[in-house]
Amino acid sequence: MTFLTKPVFSHAKRTQSVWTQSMLKLTTVGSAVLLTACANVQLPPWTGMSGPAPAPSAASSPAAPSVISQAVAPTPQLTALPYNPAIESRFTDPTTLYDTPGLGSGRQQFSTQTEISAWLQSMSSKAGNGSQLSTVTIGTSQRGLPIQALIATQGQSTQATAINSSGKPTVLLVGGQRGDEPASTEALLVVARELSQGGLLAPLLQQTNIIIVPRANPDAAGTASHVTADGTDLVHDHLLLSTPEAQALARLTRNYRPAAVIDLREFAAAGTLLQKFQAVQRYDVLLQPAATANAHEFVNKAAREWFSQPIRNALKQAELSNEWFFQPSAQPEDKSMSMAGLTADTLANTSSLKNSVALLIASRGSDLGRLHIQRRVHSLVTAATAALRATAEKSKNLKQVESFVSRDISALACRNTLTIQAKQTPEQRTIRMLQAESGQEIEARVDWNSSLNIKPEQSRPRPCGYWLSADSGRAVDRLRLQGVQVMQIAESGQMLAENYTPSRTSSNTPVLTRGAIEAPMGSYYITLNQAKAHLATAALEPDTPFSYVSKSLITALTDIARVVAAPSVVFEEEME
Repeated sequence: MTFLTKPVFSHAKRTQSVWTQSMLKLTTVGSAVLLTACANVQLPPWTGMSGPAPAPSAASSPAAPSVISQAVAPTPQLTALPYNPAIESRFTDPTTLYDTPGLGSGRQQFSTQTEISAWLQSMSSKAGNGSQLSTVTIGTSQRGLPIQALIATQGQSTQATAINSSGKPTVLLVGGQRGDEPASTEALLVVARELSQGGLLAPLLQQTNIIIVPRANPDAAGTASHVTADGTDLVHDHLLLSTPEAQALARLTRNYRPAAVIDLREFAAAGTLLQKFQAVQRYDVLLQPAATANAHEFVNKAAREWFSQPIRNALKQAELSNEWFFQPSAQPEDKSMSMAGLTADTLANTSSLKNSVALLIASRGSDLGRLHIQRRVHSLVTAATAALRATAEKSKNLKQVESFVSRDISALACRNTLTIQAKQTPEQRTIRMLQAESGQEIEARVDWNSSLNIKPEQSRPRPCGYWLSADSGRAVDRLRLQGVQVMQIAESGQMLAENYTPSRTSSNTPVLTRGAIEAPMGSYYITLNQAKAHLATAALEPDTPFSYVSKSLITALTDIARVVAAPSVVFEEEME
């Protein structure tokens, strides 16, 4: 592993962004291409950038101390967060302070659930100029607390049917998945206020619908816990849906079909970085577009070019330093950095498999308590505002891409290959840190595992669909909650399918055996001729550690088969 230091050049060459040009051409030619039936159509070329969006150099405060270039001296005695005046000076409060309930002067706790409910209800009463703002309870936490959302639109109703037929894309912003990441909740309360009459963001409702969930995990907030009441990390429960909190968000996305999903979080200022490098985080914000196997190319590129780049530009203009999301390796001697993982169980990654443009935006501070809270909130408000403006600016393009991607994925059933697992691309990257004792800024050249360009690690032919036994009701319920179409077999018949059998080798890859199988009445069929086919494959291919088989939602390999020819049995589509 490599760890080098060198001087930071304050006048780095600014890379010219081309994201604003990326869909002008597509808009011109897209009406013919995107609306073409996709039974045999080839994916048209994306007319934007051919590779990852260029990362703008992180902004530095004009008053920042000079940079050092010598190697970081190890200081094993550092065990607590070492904040000295030099570090404090880099993270000053914004010019205008925010005044949510949890940010009040002298306040010791963040906004309570009662205060959040009152705040959202107050915003609902302040709609005007044709706008509708409605506070709805989308679920209940394990300890009985309401999980609430603010739905904002310029139309007659905030009901899902009206929102979905409005012709405008919907953007969903979610905060508070972890109780020790409070800035996301406070930031979304600020955003909610600006959507009311006279608010700075209210005009965006002319081009887009906006849904805000300020606190997705209310049980964890009071104790600053990382997990839900039963010990589940909600951040990684968006495929299995084992908790009522994850189920509430899945139900919301199924009903309102957001074209964009923004997950607001926080990351540790010190953590493993302190132990490995005797340094703390320099960046205000870390950002990552969704990255997981089988997410559609257009969805990935829209996230990177239409959202990530303008968000990073907005942060830079606000003098908020930013970088792609990264975290140190868990291995003590490994000094590599990795972007957020490729598993299909996070909100952003699962949303991308539902064909939503999805991003993770995290501010620095999950281990800081109330320290620097105004700046942390300011960072997320700035990023969320940029994401909302990007949605409004690209509203027509997002609807076009949504239509095309849904058809293109449906047309892939029974064809080509399916990526079962993917891997990050190893690279090297220069990142900035603050030396813990002095607060001086250093640059480190580190081994870097990138999620911006992922590679297939395991693939197999794409089936036409999946058969599930009648005993797989729990898995069926979760798939339907995700918006996946599941049909029940009305009359017994046969299907040509591949059965899974456990491998006798050290590999976890099951052995596939092809042949005719009996499909009894009452069992289920999930066709891949549907828009959310890749969400179904993530759940039902048993090899991965997050699949329904691995998580024992499907208890036996005999309860599932890959159907490899269009079945001729009779189905009854079940509706909730």
